[in-house]
Amino acid sequence: MRILFMGSAGFACPCLEALLTKREDVVVGVVTQPDRPKGRNLELSACPVKTYLGSRQIPVLSPEKINTVESLAELRALAPELIVVVAYGQLLKSELLAMAPLGIINVHGSLLPKYRGAAPIQWAVANGEDVSGVTTMYLNARMDAGDMIMKRELPIARTDTGGSYHDKLSLVGAELLSDTLELIRQGKAPRMAQCEAEVTVAPKLKKADGRIDWSLPADRIESRVRGFNPWPGSFCVIPSDGGKTIKVLSVRVEEGTHPRPLRGGELVGSQYSMLDPLLGRGGVGCDVGVAPCGTVISLGGDGPLIQAGDGRAIRLLEVQPEGRKSMTGAAFLCGYSLEVGLLVG
Repeated sequence: MRILFMGSAGFACPCLEALLTKREDVVVGVVTQPDRPKGRNLELSACPVKTYLGSRQIPVLSPEKINTVESLAELRALAPELIVVVAYGQLLKSELLAMAPLGIINVHGSLLPKYRGAAPIQWAVANGEDVSGVTTMYLNARMDAGDMIMKRELPIARTDTGGSYHDKLSLVGAELLSDTLELIRQGKAPRMAQCEAEVTVAPKLKKADGRIDWSLPADRIESRVRGFNPWPGSFCVIPSDGGKTIKVLSVRVEEGTHPRPLRGGELVGSQYSMLDPLLGRGGVGCDVGVAPCGTVISLGGDGPLIQAGDGRAIRLLEVQPEGRKSMTGAAFLCGYSLEVGLLVG
């Protein structure tokens, strides 16, 4: 088959490699996003797919807008029989969708119809899913809503981050694409409609999504820290350090570390006496008689321990203070002024 490949992000690279190694097919061209300014000096940088191609003798097109008359004419001149789209980054309109005789297929990083959208891998980890996977489908005019061809599951380990799971899933995607192409080649590819009642969305991530909401349950905070690593990254603000932001790279959920309920207006146990002025106010999602969510409740061990919204707590195991290198939570305690009872933003 004559295949036109459209992809930009790193997730697409294993799929492109799988296509380039197949003797049965020929990649007639690759379409990527244009070079973009990056870094402090805003120097133009190629996307991962274009970088991966290097000096290979394959036509590479990088139009600013893919659906223009000029762009469509260039693609049509390549005479593709099938178009494969993986993490490309632009919506395709009807004329392009109808260009290839065998259609346009997409490799999507979720088990559709769950997690339609721009960040399915990160949101699956951030939401504490036990399993996600990859779906191949025929593209249509609606976002990630086309008929499905094949699916493959991949468990999400409790140690997985958005970054590590992304890398694992990209390899699964390449394998699934190869199997899907074989079905298309044989004329046996199914078309399975998605159940609209089961749709969930995975919107594009913003930097603000990384701010830790301490009113959430502890395991949800832990999942979001993993899911948003490396992008957009999780962070909080330490008011005692001039309101500086610290990136939170790794955490652990701990049980039974919060102050116990009050009896007759007094704390049970003298070890929490420093929190006495805070107790009873109850932050969002907190019970009365428990330190407000976001309260520093311990400064020992592997790092600061901070109250979450379900009576459990979060231990900061690895952080990166503003303008500094990453460090362990224990090292952070040695060099930065925190106090038990401080409310972290």
